[in-house]
Amino acid sequence: MRLNIAMDGPVGAGKSTVADAVARRLGILHLDTGAMYRALGLKALRTGTDTGNEQAVTALCRGLDLDVRYSEGGQVTLLDGEDVSALIRTQEVGMAASDVSRFSEVRKMMVRRQQELAAATDMLVDGRDICTTVLPNAPVKVYLTASSEERARRRWAEMRQKGLPDTYEEVLKAVVDRDRQDMNRKVEPLRQAEDAVLVDSTDMTFDQVVEAIVKLAEEKIHGESGK
Repeated sequence: MRLNIAMDGPVGAGKSTVADAVARRLGILHLDTGAMYRALGLKALRTGTDTGNEQAVTALCRGLDLDVRYSEGGQVTLLDGEDVSALIRTQEVGMAASDVSRFSEVRKMMVRRQQELAAATDMLVDGRDICTTVLPNAPVKVYLTASSEERARRRWAEMRQKGLPDTYEEVLKAVVDRDRQDMNRKVEPLRQAEDAVLVDSTDMTFDQVVEAIVKLAEEKIHGESGK
């Protein structure tokens, strides 16, 4: 059986960076599914496609030239052959990603691709519907979260380091708005799967979060091997 770890959680919970560290510790790949939706959001912005137009976004997704590769242990997201790994991390692209990910056909196409990748190799997959839809039978499921204030504080600190002008209040509003949109969309809303382990990182250090998830995975691996 493949070692697939499914991780869900709201925006700003640190899923990508935590998943990178956990995957490295376990010697498996990390698939950041959010980057795939962000790439579609970026494409929509670049082409002037209305992110609220389901028919237009679905058509855009159907013809999307998107590839995911791994370089030096990290994921590289390619859009039309261009490395957009850094470009897709803006708040504007994040909101566009949340818009386009609401549509049923878009999610079906993305989920199919994600499942194909996970079936081919051991990997940790993170996103917002991984435990519930993409990998419902994954042996390890984690719901990583933190308070909205803490998630906003972390994101704001990252943005300040990059010289971005947003205030903490603006970032907090964006986090709250994104949560509301992701949790209330009609298609596969963000929620904690019943069998997912809740990891609330509000008062935890980064290393403590990584250690907690690695421990969960190792207990499962050793438990399976001992049967």
